[in-house]
Amino acid sequence: MRSDLIFGALTHVTNRYQLCQLASKATRKLHKPNTRLQDTTNEVLGRFREQVPTTFEVGPEPEEILDHIEERRAA
Repeated sequence: MRSDLIFGALTHVTNRYQLCQLASKATRKLHKPNTRLQDTTNEVLGRFREQVPTTFEVGPEPEEILDHIEERRAA
């Protein structure tokens, strides 16, 4: 069951929000066409249970995005 996978993954990632973010990013990167998204998510959570997940690159802060948009408008 998925709840077992989630609780197993929480042994390495204690913050549930961070687990959700990491799992969604990893699922997007590992998903293969013509397969079920649920199966990919379960695979990712299983991997997180077995080993410590590495952090993925975090995008720019929202303020940086707004500054970039304002610069583009001014140019």
